[in-house]
Amino acid sequence: QLVESGGGLVQAGGSLRLSCAASGRTSIRFVMAWFRQAPGREREFVAGINWSSASTYYANSVKGRFAMSRDNAKNTVYLQMNSLKPEDSADYYCAADQKSTSVVTMTPRGYDYWGQGTQVTVSS
Repeated sequence: QLVESGGGLVQAGGSLRLSCAASGRTSIRFVMAWFRQAPGREREFVAGINWSSASTYYANSVKGRFAMSRDNAKNTVYLQMNSLKPEDSADYYCAADQKSTSVVTMTPRGYDYWGQGTQVTVSS
């Protein structure tokens, strides 16, 4: 099970930190990622982190503004979002690819487990 938290309403230029806690049959000891989906749009990759080297990967649209990290002891991954823009508004989903510890896939179909999502709204 993956449970996200930390979404909310923020003004443009502000920051939010999303959390994703893994429990039960899920673990962060694989590839973890954040996706987002805005109304009427396809789900898109935002950021990913692998277990083997803790390497992180970002969509071009968020590079330099967002940072993904993990806390192994808490079995939790985070997404720190800074300099938020209205176009960042979406439902954000945490996902786990338990088939891989190193290769970060940027398509939703590559992931086995998903959280329920947390809404982020950025006002202009």
